[in-house]
Parts: sequence; C-alpha cells; structure tokens
Amino acid sequence: MELNRNQVFLTGLLLVFLGIQFRWVESFVLNEKTTQFVAEQMHQVEKGSSPGPLRSALISAAPPSRRTITPPRWLGLSFISIGAVLVLHSLAMRRPGS
Repeated sequence: MELNRNQVFLTGLLLVFLGIQFRWVESFVLNEKTTQFVAEQMHQVEKGSSPGPLRSALISAAPPSRRTITPPRWLGLSFISIGAVLVLHSLAMRRPGS
C-alpha cells in the first residue's frame, strides 16, 4: 500500500502534536484497570524469558493501584522532529489526482 500526500501530512501532524504533549506533560498516571492490564502483559512476557532476580521480585509483588509513567525528555523531541520531516516531505510530494 502506497501512502499519498494527505496521509503522510496527517501522520506528520499527529507526531508533532504527540511530541508537543510529551514535552508539556511530566508524567502520566494510569488508572487501576490500565495498571492491571500492563502488569498482566509484563507477566506474560516474562513467562517466555528467564527474568533476573530483581525483575522477578518486581513482577511477583502485587501491582500498585495506580502506576505513574514518566517518559524520557528526548521522546517528545524525537516525535516533533520525525513529524516535521514527514510534514515537509508531504509538501514536496505530488498532489493526489494530478
């Protein structure tokens, strides 16, 4: 499937806006249902590999009622950069229908 100009432009804008949000927000607090889902997924991943002693101790403990996720600072900048490149690339592409 080939992406046209509008799809590349929209993807670039979404990445730019997501990057701006990651730069503004310091951390995200998950609710109980999402925290439980993440804990279950981590436990399923660990069943397939041999966990280290620290990792297995973290998994065996009961999951907290709410988990806080702090994204790294470079993540927002990388999303903004990739999104800007996609937006500029879409402007250089041919218009759909021409």
